[in-house]
Amino acid sequence: MKVSMIVAYGKNYQIGKDNALLWHIPADLKNFKKFTNGHHILMGRKTFDSIGFPLPNRTSVVLSQNGFSHEGVHTFKEIKEALEFCKKNGEEELFIMGGAQVYKLAFPYVDKLYLSEVDYDDEADAFLDKIDFSHWNLEVEQVFEAINENEKKIPAWTFKILNKK
Repeated sequence: MKVSMIVAYGKNYQIGKDNALLWHIPADLKNFKKFTNGHHILMGRKTFDSIGFPLPNRTSVVLSQNGFSHEGVHTFKEIKEALEFCKKNGEEELFIMGGAQVYKLAFPYVDKLYLSEVDYDDEADAFLDKIDFSHWNLEVEQVFEAINENEKKIPAWTFKILNKK
């Protein structure tokens, strides 16, 4: 089973504030849906709480230390148990989708990165650990310009897919 991490982060590796995303980029959300559709997605309880429900056409797996339970969600206390469940369930590519603690726990198992690097340098209270890109091969890179039309303000961002060397 391939373990992939999918994450959007700012210039200083910011990923969230007050248990919410820092930006709204519709094209990035479409990418997230396209890549994770039909797969197992692994997240922490706080990330699940911020969404509020299991995402359609995906198997939701949540890491939680406090006995969390929700209909349609598989909960585990340990990352290895969650990974084993996904593998036994026939998953070919598991997507790690946050938050900060789950990214940190899962990173040693990750084979592939789906990264959205956002031109954002404002406040945050959740951060991704810095990635050493010397251990990764770039497969895809797409650059998107900022959009500033009327009420619509979308920061510039770059989407990358990288494979572990």
